[in-house]
Amino acid sequence: MLLYVDDMLIATSNMEEIVRLKEQLGSAFEMKDLGAAKRILGMEISRDQPNRKLFLLQKEFAGKVIRRFGMEKAKIVSTPLATHFKLSSTMSPKSEHEKKYMENVPYSSAVGSLMYLMTRPDIAQAVSVVSRYLACPGRGHSEVVKWIFRYLKGIINAHLEFGGNGILTGYVDSDFGGDLDKRRSLTDYVSTLGGCVISWKSALQSTVALSSSTEAEYMAITEAIKEAIWLKAFLGEIASLGDPIMVFCDNQSAVHLTNDRIFHERTKHIDIRYHFVHDVISEGNVLVKKISTEENLADMLTKPLPIAK
Repeated sequence: MLLYVDDMLIATSNMEEIVRLKEQLGSAFEMKDLGAAKRILGMEISRDQPNRKLFLLQKEFAGKVIRRFGMEKAKIVSTPLATHFKLSSTMSPKSEHEKKYMENVPYSSAVGSLMYLMTRPDIAQAVSVVSRYLACPGRGHSEVVKWIFRYLKGIINAHLEFGGNGILTGYVDSDFGGDLDKRRSLTDYVSTLGGCVISWKSALQSTVALSSSTEAEYMAITEAIKEAIWLKAFLGEIASLGDPIMVFCDNQSAVHLTNDRIFHERTKHIDIRYHFVHDVISEGNVLVKKISTEENLADMLTKPLPIAK
């Protein structure tokens, strides 16, 4: 049973259990039974039952947000973030005129709406970038927010698709030193179940990776494995998942580091919490494997990609 304030979803393989639970809840609370779920928290749910497929989209909410911020007539773009955008705190207002101008720009409200639309992974990296400047946004930052809305306008019908065999897989990547202000790297991962995307993250790492992209990727692998372990425990209550969980990374050195329990000169400064992956891997719960960048789903969360990618 999934509950958010007064919105509820019930999931089980046994319809009799659903009926029994609804009767129990109905005897104690005033409830309205809307039947099979079609909408929750601004997300639309549709099904292709013959092919055992389920689809999740936010077309109506996305359209509402686009109209709210006056972007319904804006020109469509093909990528969530263009490669020429280089956001940093240097773009924040410096003069009183710039500050006065930005006071009339609903930057925080727009970014908040985009965060709510992040039930789609394609905009995760772009929203992660613009959300760093909520405290003091400038015109350049607001132009990027508009760009994201222009992208959403052109791909408003895109949706997540669920179905297939229950094989849990992780993909991890990192953008070394991608933050222009503090030079921190990004942790990016995508988790799939039966080839369907169910979880993702694009966020700055809490510390600066010192020496190379290997260190940044190693720390990102740790976060991806933590997510995979939690997902397996949660999904284990619904279905049986095979062992071990496969986690793919496109950095060969970082993959070797996960299997190397010896502390080297280049790794001794890494926080001990990142080394728990050694125990997880030695117990056989997770396997970390090399994958090419072209096949790494997490690559789209590290940086702006050209249209072809």
